[in-house]
Amino acid sequence: MNTSMRSVLVFVFDLLAVILAWVGSFLIRFNFDWPVEYERPLLLGLGVLLVTQAVACRWAGLYRGMWVFASLPDLKRVLKAVALSALVLVGLVAFDRSNPPIPRSLMLVYPVLLLVVMGGGRAAWRMWKEHHLYGGLIAQGKPVVVVGAGSGGLMLVRALERSADWRIVALVDDDRSKWGLELCGHPVAGAVDALPDVLADHRAKHVILAMPSAATDVLRRATDLAVRAGAHVFTVPGLEDLMSGRVAINTMRPVAIEDLLGRPPVRIDTANVQAMLAGKTVLVTGAGGSIGSELCRQLARFAPARLVLFEANEFALYTIEQWFMLNRPEVEIVCLTGDVKDAARLDEVFAAWRPQAVFHAAAYKHVPLMEIRNAWQAVRNNVLGTLRVAEHAQRYAAERFVLISTDKAVNPTNVMGATKRLAEMACEALHSRGGATQIEMVRFGNVLGSTGSVIPKFQEQIARGGPVTVTHPDINRYFMSIPEAAQLVLQAAAMGQGGEVFVLDMGEPVKIVDLARNMIRLSGYTEDDIRIEFTGLRPGEKLYEELLADSEVTRETPHPKLRIARSRPVAAGFLAELDSWLAQPGPVSDDEVRRGLLRWVPEYVPMGGRPVLRVVESGEGKAARAGDRT
Repeated sequence: MNTSMRSVLVFVFDLLAVILAWVGSFLIRFNFDWPVEYERPLLLGLGVLLVTQAVACRWAGLYRGMWVFASLPDLKRVLKAVALSALVLVGLVAFDRSNPPIPRSLMLVYPVLLLVVMGGGRAAWRMWKEHHLYGGLIAQGKPVVVVGAGSGGLMLVRALERSADWRIVALVDDDRSKWGLELCGHPVAGAVDALPDVLADHRAKHVILAMPSAATDVLRRATDLAVRAGAHVFTVPGLEDLMSGRVAINTMRPVAIEDLLGRPPVRIDTANVQAMLAGKTVLVTGAGGSIGSELCRQLARFAPARLVLFEANEFALYTIEQWFMLNRPEVEIVCLTGDVKDAARLDEVFAAWRPQAVFHAAAYKHVPLMEIRNAWQAVRNNVLGTLRVAEHAQRYAAERFVLISTDKAVNPTNVMGATKRLAEMACEALHSRGGATQIEMVRFGNVLGSTGSVIPKFQEQIARGGPVTVTHPDINRYFMSIPEAAQLVLQAAAMGQGGEVFVLDMGEPVKIVDLARNMIRLSGYTEDDIRIEFTGLRPGEKLYEELLADSEVTRETPHPKLRIARSRPVAAGFLAELDSWLAQPGPVSDDEVRRGLLRWVPEYVPMGGRPVLRVVESGEGKAARAGDRT
C-alpha cells in the first residue's frame, strides 16, 4: 500500500472517530436512549466537528507517523488534535442558540471518547501488527539474561523482542527499586550477584551486558560471574556510538579484554587538532603498522589535503590503502614504499610532497628480537631512521615533526628501549638547533592488539588449546587501546611548542597473568582446560615498566591524560658524534652496540644473565619448579 493511500485511510479513520465519539457522547448523556429531540444539535455539532477534525489532524501532523511504530510522539499529536476539537466544541456550546441546546456535559465526554478512539485505534493497530510480525518469535531463540534494567536495557529488550536469535528470560540490576518489577514484560530477577542462580534457573548460557556507561569494575564483576557460570558474554556498543547513531543497540559483540581494563573514553580538543591538520599535507612513516595505520585513520577525520603513507612493508601498505579506498575514498592518499634510513628516498619524497606535518611511527619494537643478533639493526632503524626523517622535516620546513616513542625508553634495560631514548635525544638536539620545525616526542606503553602485542599471542595459544605462556607471575605492563593512543598523539602534537617529551597517562599497570586468566575465561574455558605456564623473563625484559626516568620531572598540560617530561639536556656536539657512530659500515656486534648505547644513554642498564625461576601453574594454582633459565 502506497503512502498516499495509507494517509487517506488514516484520514477516514479519524473522521469516523469523530462520528463515534460525538454520537457515543450523546448516547452516554442520555443513558443510551436515542435523543430524538436532540437530532438537530447532534447533526449541527457533527458537521462543525468533522471540519474541525480535518483541519486539526493536518495541523497536528498526525499523518507523518507510522502506526506500526505508534509511540509517545504520536500520542502528543493526537492530544493536540483532540484539544483543538475540544476548544471548538466549547465555542460551539457557548454560541449555540438552538432549542434544545447542545448538552454542556458533552464538552467533557466528547474529548475523552475522541482520545480513546483515536489513540486506542493506533495502539491496537501497533499491537496487532507487532504480534503478526514478531509474535511467532517469542518462544524462539536462545535464552539470554540481560544485565542492566536501565535505559540501555530497555533499548536492548525492545530490539531483541524482534529477533528470532534471542529469547529474553530475565534481567538483573543492582538497583533494588527494580527488583521484582518487569521491563516490557520481562522480570528483573535481582542483583548482578544473582546472575549465576538466574542462569541456572532458566537454563540460559548467554548473557548480554546492557550497560553502555557503566563503570569498568561493574562490567568486570558481571563478566566474571557469567563466565564462572559457564555463560557466553556479549556487550552492547558504547554510549557515544549509540548517541551518534553509528551503531544500533542490538549490534552486539563478545566482551573483549579491552572492555575490562578500565580505560575511560578519550576526549581531545578537536578544534586545535583540526586547525593543525585541515588542508595540510601530512606524512606518516610506518603507515602500515598498528600505530601508524590507526594514526592515518584518525588523521583522516580532520580534513587534511592529503596523507602521504610511507611504509617499508609492501603488504602492510597495500592493506591500509585498501582500507582508505573502502572507508574513506574522499581522502587523497599517496602510498610510497621506502626505508626511513634511505636519505635519497626521503629527499625525493619530501621534495615532491612538501609535508607540513610528519608523524614518525616507523620503528623496530620487539624487545627480545632486537636484543640478540639484531642490535645494530635496531640502532640503525630506530635512531638513524628517526634522525634522517627529522632532518628532512627541518630541511623542507615542515611545521611539525612528532616522534612516536615508548615507555621502554625510561631507564632502559634493553637495546630497543635504549635506541628509542637515543632517538628522543637526537630529536631534542635537532630542535635545539632552531628552525621552523617544531619537534615533539610522545611516549606511551603497550597498545592492545598492536603488532607483537601479548594479546594476539594469547589468543593464538588459547585457540591451540594452550598452554598460555607468561614470562613471570609478577610481570606487569601499562596498556591502552590503539585508537586512544593515536588520539592522544594528535592532541600532544596540537598543543606542543617544540622540544617536549609528552607522557601519556597509561592508567594503572595490569598484571600479565591476570590478563591471561581473563582471556582464558572470556574464551569460554577454565584454567583446568588451559593451563598457564611461566617461562622466565626474556632477554632485555624487566618486570615493571616506567613512564619517567629518575632524573626527570613532569609538568601538567591542559589535557588530563598528557604530561610533559623534562629530561636532562643533551651535551653540545652530541649530533656530530652520534652521526659518526651511526656511519659505521658494520657489521657491529651486539656487545659493541651495548657499549655504544651505554656511552650515549647513561641510564641504560643492560640486563645481565641471571637464573629465573620457571614454574607451571595449573587450574588449582599449583606451582612447581621446572628448571632454571638464564
